[in-house]
Amino acid sequence: MLQYKLEFMVRIYDASTHKLGRGVGQVYSLKRVWCICACFFSSDRGTAGGAGLRLSRGLFICLPVSGETLAVTDSEAFLATSVFKTVMSSVKVECVVKERCEIGEGPVWEEKEGTLLFVDISGQKIHRWNSATNQKETVATEKFVGCAVPRRSGGYVIGEGRSFGALDWESRSISTIAVIDEDKPNNRFNDGKVDPAGRLFAGTMAMEERPTVLELKQGSLFSLNKDHIVVKHFNQVDISNGLDWSLDHKTFYYIDSLTYTVEAFNYDINTGSISNRRMVYKMEEGEGIPDGMCIDADGRLWVACYNGGRVIQIDPQTGVRLQTVKLPVDKTTSCCFGGRDYSDLYVTSACKGMDEADMAKQPQAGCVFRITGLGAKGIPANSFTG
Repeated sequence: MLQYKLEFMVRIYDASTHKLGRGVGQVYSLKRVWCICACFFSSDRGTAGGAGLRLSRGLFICLPVSGETLAVTDSEAFLATSVFKTVMSSVKVECVVKERCEIGEGPVWEEKEGTLLFVDISGQKIHRWNSATNQKETVATEKFVGCAVPRRSGGYVIGEGRSFGALDWESRSISTIAVIDEDKPNNRFNDGKVDPAGRLFAGTMAMEERPTVLELKQGSLFSLNKDHIVVKHFNQVDISNGLDWSLDHKTFYYIDSLTYTVEAFNYDINTGSISNRRMVYKMEEGEGIPDGMCIDADGRLWVACYNGGRVIQIDPQTGVRLQTVKLPVDKTTSCCFGGRDYSDLYVTSACKGMDEADMAKQPQAGCVFRITGLGAKGIPANSFTG
């Protein structure tokens, strides 16, 4: 079993550059696998099960069972972490919100209430699901709604149609804060998220003729400041989608879906300005279209892959994919961490554009899923301060 895992999960490690390659690594004997796993225990915990550790040009491990000492290379030592997590963790995917969305998007975990906030874009609804009671509340909108985020003063701020709006959940009332893209009446808001300083960033796109078929380069990225002034950061966007910030608040991560990349910008937390645009990850064949994303407590990005039926974890520092979790639906749209200790990953999905045959094969399309056992944790969401 360990050897099988190694064959499919290993990546080649270049010790000189400290980067992982794209190829599949060699298949080791079970003795070498034992050696690698013992290496993980030793390097992570000092000693375990009698294993010894010495680091020079490589590692030397005393196997806990036989007492035999084997040399371990740097690449094998690096590999040990991935193998251990793959074999020992128990990843579980379950459907938790079974009512379908046409295009589920923008999940946000609300820690105080233990609720998951998310939208159904074309269904024109904002949902709030209680994880303890399994009850869901809904507010209907008049136009497509791309995102909804908590507001520190109470209620929510949403991107509806081409407007930033304020939602009072109790009265179910929505008031307009600002209108954008006034010269492009066929545009609408898509994904949005609040930065660590309390600004709401959200992007636009043209209305779709059908999923991912639309007039290109019509969208832009905007931010709404606490004084309700709107800043336009750039245009020429196809489908503005996932966004988040590095743990040190110095980098802004962004997805324009049809570029099939995850990009990064230098970020000024004081002014909200972005600069030095660059690519950090290029989607590989079969992974689908990058959609929504979130960051974990280790600074790694989790990207939902539309038409790819998966969520991938990537290291934005190296551009390497670290994990892939497949779901029982193809149109995975976005994700966020939540739960009591932020170790659960919630994933939204869509069913719009699917015919009866497709739905018969994927009856949970459009539902919300919870993934546990990832060995990763997220961080609390930010709230809009205006």
